[in-house]
Amino acid sequence: MIGTSISSVTFLAYPADAYKTAWLRFLPNYTLPFAVLLAAYFFLPFFRRTKIISAYEYLEDRFSPSIRIYGAITFIIGQLIRLALILFLVSILMHEITGYSAITSVLLAGVVVAAYTIVGGIDAVIWTDVLQTIILVLGGIVILILIVIEMPGGFSHIFEIATADNKFAIAELTNGQLNPVSWSFSLSDKTGLMMLFVGLTVWLQEYGTNQNVIQRYAAARSMKEARKGLFTIGILNVPIWAFYMFLGTALYAFFQVNPSPEAIEMLNGTQKAEHIMPFFILNYMPPGIAGIVISAALAAAMSSLDSSINAISTVTVNDIYRRHFVKDKDDKHYLHVAWIAAAVASVFMIIGAIILLFADTKTIQDAGTILASVVMGGVFGMYLLGFVTTRANSKSVWFGIAITFVFSVWTVLAKQGVLPESLTVPFDLYYTGMIGHILLFSTAFVASVFIFKKRDNKDLTNLTIWTQDGESIE
Repeated sequence: MIGTSISSVTFLAYPADAYKTAWLRFLPNYTLPFAVLLAAYFFLPFFRRTKIISAYEYLEDRFSPSIRIYGAITFIIGQLIRLALILFLVSILMHEITGYSAITSVLLAGVVVAAYTIVGGIDAVIWTDVLQTIILVLGGIVILILIVIEMPGGFSHIFEIATADNKFAIAELTNGQLNPVSWSFSLSDKTGLMMLFVGLTVWLQEYGTNQNVIQRYAAARSMKEARKGLFTIGILNVPIWAFYMFLGTALYAFFQVNPSPEAIEMLNGTQKAEHIMPFFILNYMPPGIAGIVISAALAAAMSSLDSSINAISTVTVNDIYRRHFVKDKDDKHYLHVAWIAAAVASVFMIIGAIILLFADTKTIQDAGTILASVVMGGVFGMYLLGFVTTRANSKSVWFGIAITFVFSVWTVLAKQGVLPESLTVPFDLYYTGMIGHILLFSTAFVASVFIFKKRDNKDLTNLTIWTQDGESIE
């Protein structure tokens, strides 16, 4: 579970964001422990009691098969975006190492990960994640040690430079200047308080609805083992992520002492900031050690790519193909379909990464936050509606989905300047997902009370907090 949540975003995008900007986009991660506690004692029982394979089986049991399909398709789209972002980052490293073109690097990395994931299945995903996570953490430690050795004033020198230049601040980069954000409630600006709200909704969705995590809930031997995994994440993930943000800050201090034209270009935006880690590894580290660190970066990417590809194939087969198209074939048939689904996902991953090669973004961490907010808006609200109410039904949920979809399309078109000025979005795109969750929950609940009053004739045992059967699930 830790390996899945630590990727090339951790190894390349976090340091890049800290190097170019400050620590604003790390702020949402501080809410992870709270989300994990809620997931362990609130969400987890729903999935363990009903013995599901995919997270979206719950949506059918609670609402209807059509809602299950909607949840599955939304997940697949979100994961395809995530795959493209991560593969793009690892292709940067491969390009720097091998000298191959950026497109060739995307193709090589994408094909290798797809191949072993398709052949090895969930066992390959789990055990390679374990090994890759260990390599990743060790690689980062090696980089920091070398930076400290090269700094004239050692470890404290990093803090002196970073503090003087406001690099630890909760600040936004605007017009080349780091400006500290306020802590007020505001939908139009990035503030400290709002970034915490964004983080809480993102992590609740991740650990309450995401198939990457739910398939591990389902695979654990018991409730106790599943909670152990969650608690480990809550304790270790934030320090690991913070460590890689600090690496970016340390790299900033290093290149203030040892300036280079390339590092300056990455700081001012002439080159993508995500190149800073590969640049340091290849130019300032001994060859043997650089090889170990490069392995760590590749491992970071693979540990997330394989999980997402595997989850997409599981959802495609279990929630769509087997449930609605071909119901009575043997396991071998569904295995072959899963391979095909994984291969198709890999193709989309590669195409998406190539598109990102030519995209103009502030940082990939920034782009990823916006894309996740827009694409996944409303999904957590839909699950929460199922968990905490007995009134909501399929028709009311579809009403909420329609309203939320219109809302998401509006935000995207308005921010692209397609719509008239009178339809300008009055809030930052970072908040699209959070508002979408609230919008779906509230509109669907209101619709169930005033429009679609007739309740579905469904057995809700173990599907809401009000209808638990009380049996032990340990």
